[in-house]
This record gives sequence, C-alpha cells and structure tokens, in this order.
Amino acid sequence: MTNPMQAKRRAFKDHRAEHFRFETSEDGRVATITLDRPDKKNPLTFDSYQELTDLFRALGQASDVRAVVLTGAGDNFCSGGDVFEIIEPLTRMAMPDLIAFTRMTGDLVRQIRACPQPVIAAVDGVCAGAGAILAMASDHRMATPEAKTAFLFTRVGLAGADMGACGILPRIIGQGRAADLLFTGRAMTAAEGHAWGFYNALHPRESLLEAARAYARNLADGPWFAHAMTKKMLDQEWSMGIEEMIESEAQAQAICMATGDFRRAFEAFAAKEKPRFEGN
Repeated sequence: MTNPMQAKRRAFKDHRAEHFRFETSEDGRVATITLDRPDKKNPLTFDSYQELTDLFRALGQASDVRAVVLTGAGDNFCSGGDVFEIIEPLTRMAMPDLIAFTRMTGDLVRQIRACPQPVIAAVDGVCAGAGAILAMASDHRMATPEAKTAFLFTRVGLAGADMGACGILPRIIGQGRAADLLFTGRAMTAAEGHAWGFYNALHPRESLLEAARAYARNLADGPWFAHAMTKKMLDQEWSMGIEEMIESEAQAQAICMATGDFRRAFEAFAAKEKPRFEGN
C-alpha cells in the first residue's frame, strides 16, 4: 500500500509550472525556481504572480523539499511587472480590482516568508521592481558583480511602500539606506548591496547558480526542522518585545530538543561521526 507521505513527495517533485521552470535535485531536497522569459528580462504577469504564490503556499506541505533557489534565466533576475501585461491594464482598473491586485502581490511575499524552506535568491543583472521584492523576501541573497537592484516604484508614480518594502527593506539594510532607495528608485549596485548586507555574497556570473545550489544543499542536508524553526522565529520576532522574544525562543528550542535530530546529533558527536538529520 502506498504511503500517503511518499505519494505527496512524488507529486511535489513532479510539480509542473507553466510560467516559470521548476526543478528539483535527484533526491528532491533542493528545488530551483527559474523565472524564464529571458527575452524580456523575466518580468512577472498576473498569471505568474498567482502561480508563484500558489507554489510557495504548497511548499509549506512539501516535506521532501528542504531548500529553494530562486533565480532568473539569461543573465537577469527579474525586471518586475510586465509593462504591457500588468502596468498598462492597471491604469484602466477601478479601485476594487486595484486593491485585489496589490493584495495578491503582497500574498506572494507572505507565502515566501511563511514557507518553512530557506529561500536563496541567486541574482544576476536586472533585479527591479517586483523582482527586487522577490530578492528582498528571500532568506539569503547571492549576486553577481553585474547585479543592479532597484525598487523603482516612484519612477512610475507609485509609493515605495510595495509588497512590504517599507517594513522589510529597512530591517535588512537600515532605515536611511532603505529610504534613499525607496524615494529615488535608483539602482543599488552589487558592491553597495554586499557592503550593506542585502547580498550575503558576490560570485562570478558563471558560478552563481552553482554557489546558490551548494548553499541550499548544505541547508537541506542539515537540521532542516530546526532551520524551519529559525526562519519562523526570524519572522515572528519582528513585532515582539524582549520578554516575548526570550519566551518564544525558549519554547522553540524546547520543541527542537524533543526531536530525534537533536538526539542523533549528540550521538554522532559522541561517536565522532557526522550527524544524519531526518527532520523529526
């Protein structure tokens, strides 16, 4: 008889995406999402927004996938919303449809943050508008020296407050730097992004994806239940006071201490062996 969990794992490993490429490593632990419209620098459409949101929501139930790499095809990450497939139609929409759209785009960030897997953005070339938001929403960001990251909403008469940017970006690079980027819409160079902590590392174009997947593999083979707990705490503690933080982390750590991974890690240490993490 088929184990329901095994069936679920097979189904997710075989996930088919229409508006981007989705692939997994042979063991299913590392997934790669590739935005794949290189002729237009990988812009998003109404459909790709929704499909990405649905995918990251589904990842919450995917026990086989333990880390995710998000990247773009053709030496660019993402140029944001497609000018003719998103921007132009928005100029003709009434307020109920506009708020439905902005809530839908914000839900994509919410699902990236809510999925238990660490999300690693591998950024090359243009990373603008909603593309910059996708990178910002990720847990770890790598880039090439050629990456140019711009939160360019004010360039089209919109506020820099888009998809959580005014709340999340200052937490990554600081209030003053975030205000500069969100007011002016100017491009942040890769060197600035690295110095400011937006990018964790810079890699040559030819080795970027390999480096991102290697980082994802290291996390996927590690204590991935504990990684999911770490991600949850990083998000949850933004709005907490110190007392709530300490109590919340006490509970989180006690849960991790009750797992087999914690016991197996001790036993491996005592035996001078490499621990084997199973997520339970």
